[in-house]
Amino acid sequence: MNVLEIQNLNVTFATEGSTLRALKNVSIDIPKRCIVGVVGESGCGKSTLINSILRLLPENGKIDAGTIKFEGHDLTKFDLSQMKTVRGSRISTVFQDPMSALNPVLSIADQMLHIQYRSKLRRKEKQEKSIEMLRRVRIPDPESALKRYPHEFSGGMKQRISIAMAMMMEPALLIADEPTTALDATLEVAIIDLLKELQSQIECSILFISHHLGLIAELCDQVIVMYAGEVLERGTAHQIFHDPWHPYSARLLECDPANQTSRTRQLPTIPGEIPDLKAIHKGCIFRSRCQYCEDICTTVPEEFGINGHFVRCHRKSQ
Repeated sequence: MNVLEIQNLNVTFATEGSTLRALKNVSIDIPKRCIVGVVGESGCGKSTLINSILRLLPENGKIDAGTIKFEGHDLTKFDLSQMKTVRGSRISTVFQDPMSALNPVLSIADQMLHIQYRSKLRRKEKQEKSIEMLRRVRIPDPESALKRYPHEFSGGMKQRISIAMAMMMEPALLIADEPTTALDATLEVAIIDLLKELQSQIECSILFISHHLGLIAELCDQVIVMYAGEVLERGTAHQIFHDPWHPYSARLLECDPANQTSRTRQLPTIPGEIPDLKAIHKGCIFRSRCQYCEDICTTVPEEFGINGHFVRCHRKSQ
């Protein structure tokens, strides 16, 4: 059973003189108690996907078509008051920058109490729950930590506190938006281990956004590869990393610095540029950068799949 089902989602942004097509026919399933990773170059639509789920698109953004079903309810039909009952309680988010995720003028206690404003627990019980949550994310002396302010903690500790706050209401879905980008390699490993542990305890699902392919491989059960607002490939982490079907997925893996076996002054890149999303594109969105491009690639490829591994590429479906 899926906690989130996105079907044929199309999102556009009104810009001066034209329309930018940020997401095109995006379909994603997130099963219960599953960690799903989303990878792709900057500008592939990862942030737009998150904001669409949370219904936090800017004023010039619009969901043109598609459904976002969360726990059986289509979030595209929800008004602002209905979304407020979902955000924070059933869907929580850990943001990219721990330095700016916390309010600098409020103590950690105040911020953790505010998150529980829907709870019917008494204030003392809420404080005890806050202390327990800080203990679960391994904050030393959590009783004292509650009285302190964000500037008194390191970046890694702030991110742990952010995770504790996101998990406070035991959500069904946690969205982790590149939560380790601002941290060093040692702290990255600690945060990943922490997310794994909490996800197992709370039995929630996680949508994990990252450029770091190694973290995706380590943490995620399933992986979605996005490019220029489209889903090009999806499958289990083992399928994507050991047998990528789409040329874009394969090139992404080749460009991962961790895959370089010898010293070099120039890391591999994918030739070409991401297409202009304001223009109307015919055929495969990746064809201008694909070394296998053929005449058939001027037509839109249908999704082809076997054993839970799906791809949009004519080479695989022929």
